[in-house]
Amino acid sequence: MKIRKLNSSDGNFYDDLKAALAWDSSFDQSVKETVSKILDDIRKQGDAAVLAYTNKFDQMSVESINDLVISRERLQQALDNLPDEQRNALQLSADRVRAYHNKQVMQSWAYDEADGTMLGQKITALDRVGLYVPGGQAAYPSSVLMNAIPAKVAGVQELIMVVPTPKGEVNELVLAAAAVCEVDQVYTIGGAQAVAALAYGTDTIPQVDKIVGPGNIYVATAKGMVFGSVGIDMIAGPSEILVICDGKTKPDWIAMDLFSQAEHDEDAQSILVSPDSEFIQQVSASIDKLLTEQPRKDIIAQSLKNRAVFIQVKDMKQAAEVSNYVAPEHLELSVEDPKAMLDDIKHAGAIFMGRYTAEALGDYCAGPNHVLPTSRTARFSSPLGVYDFQKRSSLIMCSQQGASELGKVASVMARGEGLIAHAQSAEYRILKD
Repeated sequence: MKIRKLNSSDGNFYDDLKAALAWDSSFDQSVKETVSKILDDIRKQGDAAVLAYTNKFDQMSVESINDLVISRERLQQALDNLPDEQRNALQLSADRVRAYHNKQVMQSWAYDEADGTMLGQKITALDRVGLYVPGGQAAYPSSVLMNAIPAKVAGVQELIMVVPTPKGEVNELVLAAAAVCEVDQVYTIGGAQAVAALAYGTDTIPQVDKIVGPGNIYVATAKGMVFGSVGIDMIAGPSEILVICDGKTKPDWIAMDLFSQAEHDEDAQSILVSPDSEFIQQVSASIDKLLTEQPRKDIIAQSLKNRAVFIQVKDMKQAAEVSNYVAPEHLELSVEDPKAMLDDIKHAGAIFMGRYTAEALGDYCAGPNHVLPTSRTARFSSPLGVYDFQKRSSLIMCSQQGASELGKVASVMARGEGLIAHAQSAEYRILKD
């Protein structure tokens, strides 16, 4: 297979790399127009529009919005009926994800100044969160775990899940995951109409404070349009992986790690960075050998052809520099001493350290969240976590003396800005000599 190859010694290397990373994140105007109409209809017509769009897009014939509700008993039934191996894997993954996110919980704090003024920060969980989960054949129970568990750990009072069931097709693993995560309400709706229902609320579906979870282009567009009415997690681009290897890991392992992202979709990006040109060739040979065995070989082949990049660098120091420029969603440090290399890494969504740590472990059961920044946004964004479901309020309580001293400063600042009422409000509290 022909895969794009770059060499860091080339004079136009970073221009070529930038071109290789380019991905058009703009949404088709027709998609925007469709989504805008759906949002408007849901806002005005509520349950009736939700029902109509669900029947239309999911090829259903539901007569009542109540038929789109899945009970807690049904969720538990899905969990109870799973084969032991699946149920145990689901529970173990949930336990590990919960244990990791328990470490992230922020606590309120405060301190007193010498004059008795108290300053601090109050941490409060969001009241209600909406979780979008893809449905039908493209169903991901791991997505339920990664979005629902940190919300519950944060203390979110109510978690509302929406999952489409096209042609009535229900994924039992997704329902079982919802049971494990103690999701409060589940509605079998999807698409932009589900996002709108969560953002604006209907007579049946409560309005939420934040919407999280992946979806198709219509879901992503809708999330972008309702932002401001509610919070959202992110607008995610295609999945991506960058592997830094010193040339001493088995080539088949690296090839399969690249496949693990390429099989998501044709826009996914797989990048290999190594100072060893012979090893890069070995990985290419492994790809040709292993690809024919893959059930999703057509998607993998198209992804690798469209967006894969193999990069030869002069040394491991430069490998880190290239990785920092890419700021990948997933970064594998497939090297002898990954801890020693960690100081050189500045930008990555998740860092998988050592030859034995496949990125796939992070997708399911390692513990850290698999909802990660894509498309170079790891330069300024972080993985989804408990902190995304908690908000901070500043605490300020001035003593009489503190109000007097701070008032003098505020007065000067306010008058400098021409805001006289601000100044006078502070000045009223200044102690008279």
